[in-house]
Amino acid sequence: MSDHGTTPRKPPARTWTRLGPGALSGLLSGGAALAVAELVAAAVRPQAGPVVAVGAAAIDRTPAAVKDWAIRAFGSDDKLVLQLGILAVLTLFALAVGALAVRRRRAGAAGVLVFGAVGATAALGRPDAAGVTDAFPSVLGAIAGAGLLYFLAGLLPAPHREVPGEPGEGWDRRRFVIAATAAAAASAGAGVLGRALSGASGREAVASRENVTLPSPGSPAPAVPRRAQVRVAGVSPFMTPTGDFYRVDTALVVPKVDATAWRLRIHGEGVTRERTLTFDDLLRREPIERDVTLTCVSNEVGGPYVGNARWIGVRLSDLLEECGVRPPSAGGPADQLVARSVDGMTIGSPVEDVMDGRDAMLAVGMNGEPLPFDHGFPVRMLVPGLYGYVSACKWIEDIELTTFDAYDAYWVKRDWAREAPVKTQSRIDTPRPFARPKAGTVMVAGVAWAQHRGIDKVEIRVDDGPWQEAVLAAEDSRDTWRQWSYAWRAAKGGHTLTVRATDRTGEVQTEERTRTVPDGASGRHSVVVTVD
Repeated sequence: MSDHGTTPRKPPARTWTRLGPGALSGLLSGGAALAVAELVAAAVRPQAGPVVAVGAAAIDRTPAAVKDWAIRAFGSDDKLVLQLGILAVLTLFALAVGALAVRRRRAGAAGVLVFGAVGATAALGRPDAAGVTDAFPSVLGAIAGAGLLYFLAGLLPAPHREVPGEPGEGWDRRRFVIAATAAAAASAGAGVLGRALSGASGREAVASRENVTLPSPGSPAPAVPRRAQVRVAGVSPFMTPTGDFYRVDTALVVPKVDATAWRLRIHGEGVTRERTLTFDDLLRREPIERDVTLTCVSNEVGGPYVGNARWIGVRLSDLLEECGVRPPSAGGPADQLVARSVDGMTIGSPVEDVMDGRDAMLAVGMNGEPLPFDHGFPVRMLVPGLYGYVSACKWIEDIELTTFDAYDAYWVKRDWAREAPVKTQSRIDTPRPFARPKAGTVMVAGVAWAQHRGIDKVEIRVDDGPWQEAVLAAEDSRDTWRQWSYAWRAAKGGHTLTVRATDRTGEVQTEERTRTVPDGASGRHSVVVTVD
């Protein structure tokens, strides 16, 4: 024996020789579970798939401040980021259970079943759950994945075996590679087939939209004034193209509703004549056409989540009156209208605002075409002057009259205000932050909005100087934003440009800076530029 201790024995087969194929087995099993789940979800409904169900459950349980951050950081890509994050977590989980299965096959397979239980629980807990069948994709996918992992783990070298020579000798690599390759190919095929079937399930909805012919409005929107758009490069177009219109909602899978099968139920307190309407029922009514600017409550000061479009639809107050509904000011018992979407979203609007004469509507068209699926086809609700989370229910299928004391809608349960009129806001579109314009006359321009009140004045301040009145473009209506411009005689150096608006009630846009929660951001937009 050496004074320096015994010479260590040559280690057994290297750990990575077992764990590497084990982790790969877990990854293949996780992929198989997701592929089978996708295939089953195509037969049940796409919203029942585990990634969508878990993602929707995560959205429901995410604090309002985190949701708000995600919208600011990722915009309309927030849902894609969430799904990629879920897939990343599932990948790590699959690698871990694969490594576990090397030593404990049953424990590793059981880990895959845990994945199925989480997905099934999430699917069944959704407000739009269609019943026990929503659990089938996650359960059947997990069973397939667990079975595959148990089989593949049985092909790996036993962890207690010590094989002399090259690590990994003593197990049938060829058989494992053949089985793993076959599993990967089968999973890929199942996934492709599932996606194809899911796409086919929405064909009837797509066909129903293609067959829609919007009626001519009985009350058309006035022509947009020729001078509503300022002639300054860099300013947002007065009418937002449909493809550029912001989208903020919680739907991981955009509902594709067949207009021929769509129904809307109106019921609740104060409804003396309950009604169920079809899409054709709406199209047969005399529609109105209006230009309305919509704003998301998650829009930060100077943010992009505001857009202006031409909408066509049915006046909501007329429908409610025909059902016997009276506003609270006329003695009606209900002060809240709860709109429900096909995806389970609930949005609560003040009945008084819906019935006070403004152009609240059930919209069927946007910018001269049937609503896009992203924006609520076949029917969505909108109420000028209110933030979207208390007015703009997409894919609407139910209207219930109730009270604010009796029911809290989705966002109110998550710390947002019950009532949320749009705040007076303005934005500098040009010059952009950190721009470097040349000294001389620089055109500063942008938009301002105070829906249902209208914009009366916009002012610009350079650094700490006095407020200077900007030139307002022509007004389309008090429900749309208004563009403005200011010819600034720019001197060399760094400068801060700040804008504020005054609405038609005389309220000046506050300088008090607040975040979006609970009822919309406030403050004044400013940009820093360097004049060369």
